[in-house]
Amino acid sequence: MMLSAIVFGLSRIREEWQRTGDAHTSVADGLAATAKVITAAAAIMVFIFGSFILETDRVVKLMGTGLATAILLDATIVCMLLVPATMELLGDRNWWLPAWLDRILPTIDVEGHGAELEPEPETELEPELVRVALGLTDAAPEAGAADPVHPGADPDDGDPESEPALTPT
Repeated sequence: MMLSAIVFGLSRIREEWQRTGDAHTSVADGLAATAKVITAAAAIMVFIFGSFILETDRVVKLMGTGLATAILLDATIVCMLLVPATMELLGDRNWWLPAWLDRILPTIDVEGHGAELEPEPETELEPELVRVALGLTDAAPEAGAADPVHPGADPDDGDPESEPALTPT
């Protein structure tokens, strides 16, 4: 359970690092976003294992005490102190990956935010197309002239939405 909490925290830190590119603030922001969830999960597990103390069997009492102590130490010392401190010290080296391994590992984007991380190339529209599309031109198109807004439309068709069908080549 606590391993999944660590993975949860690390994935949030990685998301912040991919979004900002700053390793130091991503550790702080990722930890701030996941600390409540990790603490709540640890508290639930400590109370569950702590309830084993109420059992009459000595072995179950010891096991409950040991597991509750282990979870408490893991959540406070490892998840909230050692992992973030190490990541803060390592900085950008946290996410270093050998080039050969980066080539063979697949890029998985479960939530679909990968397209948001890459800036879209800026395209410039031709000024005449913008004026026609916004209706800012006073000149009416000549009869039989190609429609600048719908370049694939047949000018004699009368329906500007009908475009030629694309056939695979």
